[in-house]
Amino acid sequence: MDAEANRGSFQEQLLETYGLIDKNGDGYIDLSELKEALDGCGFKLPGWKVRQMIEEYDDKRQIQHRGRLSFDEFEKMCLELKSNEVASKFKQVVSKKENLETLGGMSDASSEGTTHSVRLEEQLAFSDWINSNLRKDPDLKHLLPIDSEGKALYDKVKDGILLCKIINHSCPDTIDERAINKKNLTLYTKHENLTLALVSSQAIGCNIVNIDAHDLAKGKPHLVLGLLWQIIRIGLFNQITLENCPGLTTLLLDGERIEDLMKLSPEAILLRWVNHHLERAGVARRCNNFQSDISDSEIYSHLLQQIAPQDSNVTLEALLEQNHLNRAEIMLQQAAKLGCRSFVTPNDVVNGIYKLNLAFVANLFNNHPGLDRPEGDIEGLENLEETREEKTYRNWMNSMGVLPYVNWLYSDLADGLVIFQLYDIIKPGIVNWNRVHKKFSKLRKFMEKLENCNYAVELGKQLKFSLVGIAGQDINDGNATLTLALIWQLMRAYTLSILTQLANTGSPIVEKEIVTWVNNKLAGAHKKSSLKSFQDPSVADAKVVIDLIDAIKPGTINYELVKEGGPDEDNLANAKYAISMARKTGARVYALPEDITEVKPKMVMTVFACLMAMDYIPNMDVKQT
Repeated sequence: MDAEANRGSFQEQLLETYGLIDKNGDGYIDLSELKEALDGCGFKLPGWKVRQMIEEYDDKRQIQHRGRLSFDEFEKMCLELKSNEVASKFKQVVSKKENLETLGGMSDASSEGTTHSVRLEEQLAFSDWINSNLRKDPDLKHLLPIDSEGKALYDKVKDGILLCKIINHSCPDTIDERAINKKNLTLYTKHENLTLALVSSQAIGCNIVNIDAHDLAKGKPHLVLGLLWQIIRIGLFNQITLENCPGLTTLLLDGERIEDLMKLSPEAILLRWVNHHLERAGVARRCNNFQSDISDSEIYSHLLQQIAPQDSNVTLEALLEQNHLNRAEIMLQQAAKLGCRSFVTPNDVVNGIYKLNLAFVANLFNNHPGLDRPEGDIEGLENLEETREEKTYRNWMNSMGVLPYVNWLYSDLADGLVIFQLYDIIKPGIVNWNRVHKKFSKLRKFMEKLENCNYAVELGKQLKFSLVGIAGQDINDGNATLTLALIWQLMRAYTLSILTQLANTGSPIVEKEIVTWVNNKLAGAHKKSSLKSFQDPSVADAKVVIDLIDAIKPGTINYELVKEGGPDEDNLANAKYAISMARKTGARVYALPEDITEVKPKMVMTVFACLMAMDYIPNMDVKQT
């Protein structure tokens, strides 16, 4: 009887907590509110674990239900957490059980019985992708090809070279090849490579919370696969832009403007793209998700024939086959004729594995968009292409693990929710979450979003941000200049707060102190370079940054690779080397080489601040929390 009463009491607690969060009473809560809901039920899980649960869970949802959780699903999750004594154990309770390999004891907390599930389809797909795209790289001869089942994948990443190459394939020139240790590797030089890869992945927008170089050196499968998916996804989605494919304008619906296209996630654009081709093919069927809707290969077959060049001999013969597994194989044979048999096996198609089917479609789009280029120039396109500054800020936010993922700054920040998460990272506890609208009602959503943005500006003033002339309405409207002004101050505050915590002097670090520290460090190492300010024109050849890295870690820099400076190409080569070498030492630099050569004071400040932080931590290889 007591057990039954306890169960009833627990269910009442769940209902009460769920009801408090489901304010509009639609029977769902947002996955972004899962941590708050679990906290309310007594499950105090770290943020990274909740994010991992969300990602695993959301991957398997129908597109119309993605991002949401019903009460029955929430109750099932909590009951499973309760039965597994979540205070000492963590399980991914909402993943499909088939074709999962459970690995125990892979983490430092293995004594607590931590388990992680590894999806074998991902292991196979990522290994195949790596073999296809990087097999000819002479630096990877000792590593590739990976075996057909992908079991050796986790060993192959351990020296860091492969990860660096994958990052450069997804985002070319992110890592200066001169910074990668390639010969006569030791444990230390492998660790340097892994650090370079990790910090560089963060700089392109990967969330590396709770991953460090030691985890990768141990080849922890769930962490390796999670990182690889982020890097590959970023590379696939990078090309789904108006800049790379002006024909995207043909996907606009009646009454829409180009700005509306920018607000869509890459997944939503890909769905429109698929349906555009289905319509052109005269097919009545439409695709609403990359799970159940594609599992019979019918949509894929029509899509492939529609985008295929005329001489490619792509046919609809798959549709003559009744067995779905055999049909998927024939369909993939057609994809192979386009050079696009990647990421999915027939099983993955039939089972609707979300990540892998999304990657398959993105790869099709990148290679064969089949969209007519608009006649003449697209009006206003130059104002809509993402600037270097915008991209840097967006990558920084995404690397912080904010939800939802930021695709376009001005629309994705317009409800204030991402901004509140950043405030909470910069100064934990500053956000009064009771004042924040996390869900928006149909009738009041415009006012609720505006109230959020007003509160976001109010918090900025509490942190002494310079917000003269900036109101909540400006953030809500997506005013570019004023939104960027707020974001820069968030990034600056984050950088200086980390530095202040490390310095532990009891008073906040300010920019002048960074300049003083730089010069003292350079002088102490007998370097000739110096820094007057973050606007100092001498920064352009990057030698002051290079010298500083060598002063922090003597012998790190190979000065034979450093150019005298002067010509633009020499300065840029030095800046690329400087940034990669800074990241190799563990400095979490988001700036780009051009920020140094053009002496952009804001980004220059962050470079020196990150290097100063390095000097406070003899071993920067610490996990972010």
